[in-house]
Amino acid sequence: MTERSVTHLQSLLEVAIQALPVGIVVHDDLGRCILANAATQQLGTKATRDLPRAALAHPDGVVVEPVGERMMEVQARSVKVDEEVYTLTSLIDVTHHHRLQRDLINRAFIDALTGLPNRTMFEQRVEELVARAGRADRFALAFIDLDNFKHINDYYSHSAGDAVLRRVSDRIRGALRPSDMLARVGGDEFVLLLNPVTDRAATFAAITEISERLKQPCLIDGHEIFPSASIGVSLFPDHGATYEILRCRADNAMYQVKGGVKGGVSLFDETMSHAATARMAVEQRLRLAIRDRRFCCAFQPKVDMRTHAVLGVEVLLRWRDERGTIHTPGDFIGLAIELGLINEITLQILSETILTIPEIDDIFGTGISISLNIAAKQACDVPFMTRFCDTLGKTGMASRFVLELTEEAFFTKGLFQREVLPCIRAVGARVSIDDFGVGYSSLAALAEITADELKIDRSFITDIHKRPRSQILLRAIESLGLALGMSVVAEGVETHEEVAYLLGATQIRCAQGYYFAKPMLIDQIDSTDERISAPRGIYLQRQISSGRAYETRKRALR
Repeated sequence: MTERSVTHLQSLLEVAIQALPVGIVVHDDLGRCILANAATQQLGTKATRDLPRAALAHPDGVVVEPVGERMMEVQARSVKVDEEVYTLTSLIDVTHHHRLQRDLINRAFIDALTGLPNRTMFEQRVEELVARAGRADRFALAFIDLDNFKHINDYYSHSAGDAVLRRVSDRIRGALRPSDMLARVGGDEFVLLLNPVTDRAATFAAITEISERLKQPCLIDGHEIFPSASIGVSLFPDHGATYEILRCRADNAMYQVKGGVKGGVSLFDETMSHAATARMAVEQRLRLAIRDRRFCCAFQPKVDMRTHAVLGVEVLLRWRDERGTIHTPGDFIGLAIELGLINEITLQILSETILTIPEIDDIFGTGISISLNIAAKQACDVPFMTRFCDTLGKTGMASRFVLELTEEAFFTKGLFQREVLPCIRAVGARVSIDDFGVGYSSLAALAEITADELKIDRSFITDIHKRPRSQILLRAIESLGLALGMSVVAEGVETHEEVAYLLGATQIRCAQGYYFAKPMLIDQIDSTDERISAPRGIYLQRQISSGRAYETRKRALR
């Protein structure tokens, strides 16, 4: 190769090195920089001095270091040229790769809404603690479930609900130590790790303080919202030696709070484990009951108090279990709603009612109204209610049906009025406000309701003749219902004195309760009874002695 060719190649090599997008730095054996291409010089003196030293000091000769807003992968190695040793360092911009990796980690381990660790990251952290725990190590795991969070979403909006979740997470984080961890594991569910802890009393006090912090009002979108949470706590190693056991037992303790006074704190004990086992057994039996169609209907008439003519019947849910025992809704309805089983149960009851209409007409009178109960959670479930109304409409008898809903369903940010009520009206069914006076009673909201019937809760009716203040409220509710064009029904009428008061002091004619008839399954009603086989429209007419009241029988009907 000629001298000219060698010179040309050297020039070409120098141009190529300078044009490389990768930083190239060469140091001699005294640590002096003898070559730095243009890409390196753009990074400043840190690239020509500090980064090569950091790479050489690393066992693998490779480090990833920030340079300004960029992340650089620095690799250094020794090379020998003509018996002289040089250090050759390359610098590659890995900012984009680093951001992608960070985004993937965030998606895998970080909750997008709150910025908290998610279930996966939290579980790994606890399992690491368990794996290296010594004999004296103790930590606490708390399961936190916000109370009535669905109401916040429905009444104020989902954006307000998201704001509450962020506010809650900030409040809890503000009370934590660097060694603690909070994670969001579900829609309105959080788990908290307190590590380390000393004793039960101190742990309970710390969690209670967090609970109180959560109860402070939040001002969101101009609304003052009062959040609260039910919290269950388990301790390592007292209550379990794995994450799953500790989480399950904290969950059991949380449900203990939910079953009592919400917004409190409960520490796990063994009795809760037995309760959780029993709950799981009921859940399994409920699922089997749906599969085997073991739900049936009881019927209770709505009666004209003056004539005892039957104006309608209310269909009440019953569960005939595998042993033939009949269960009222109070035994299982809350769990069915919580597990999302109530929709299928309601559709089964609708189907059973439709099949029973010929017998209803034969016993109670042709053409009477038929009332079905719809849970508040269902009433604002637009897909379910659309399906329900379609099924009801296809029977051709929807005009005979009255859907009874508690006040809560009507006051859910207009969702029921706007999207569900038109479906009900379209098939010709009517709507009743059930248990009025004990729920979310609001005169402003009541003015917007277009219901057909108002059922006064039994708490206003019981011993009404002895309670002057309840009498005032009863007359006010009656006047309100009539003024808004709703028929008024008195629920839970059980004694002659209650009937006498209602007839003498109010305009209410329609009543329902044990005084007239208890709820009965169709196969329990004796069709040969003269009170039932009397002229159509007369049911259970009774001779009333002025000195003797009918025996009061109090029983949970729902």
